[in-house]
Amino acid sequence: MARPVFTGGCQCGAVRYRIEGPLGRAGICHCRMCQKAFGSWGAALVSVPVAQLTWSRGQPSEFRSSAIVARGFCAQCGTPLHMKEDGDPVYEIAIGSLDAPELAPPTEQSGVEAELSWFKSLSALPRQATEDYRSPQDMAKLRSLQHPDHDTERASRRSQTTAPKRKRAN
Repeated sequence: MARPVFTGGCQCGAVRYRIEGPLGRAGICHCRMCQKAFGSWGAALVSVPVAQLTWSRGQPSEFRSSAIVARGFCAQCGTPLHMKEDGDPVYEIAIGSLDAPELAPPTEQSGVEAELSWFKSLSALPRQATEDYRSPQDMAKLRSLQHPDHDTERASRRSQTTAPKRKRAN
């Protein structure tokens, strides 16, 4: 029987990965470091053994968010991609970076001591589709510039542009 294969990467396509084998446990983390790293209420992560993951295009940049944890992200577009604790045999891959995130439903929560007070009320908020609040003209302009949710021969043109140089402060 063939091993399952999962792919994913950043928004611009400069960093792509391939996972050969089953995904591990999936969960959401509410800790303050995940809130900051994802710019959100926390992070949805899935465990993947280091040996199963291959960086198929580019390499993530890393930021040490603590003395024992490195967080990987795309230096071009900023997409959070993973977190890895020193000595741990697994990556915690950002579920949203998978090409098929529906295949990794979270089954647990951690870091609940930092859970935002309004988190539990999110599912009760009113819901609407994008086309319900955008004009047809706006919808026509909303063509995605991000990398598609599958492997391609190269990254999107947006990832190949360079950021403007910053002026140095005197």
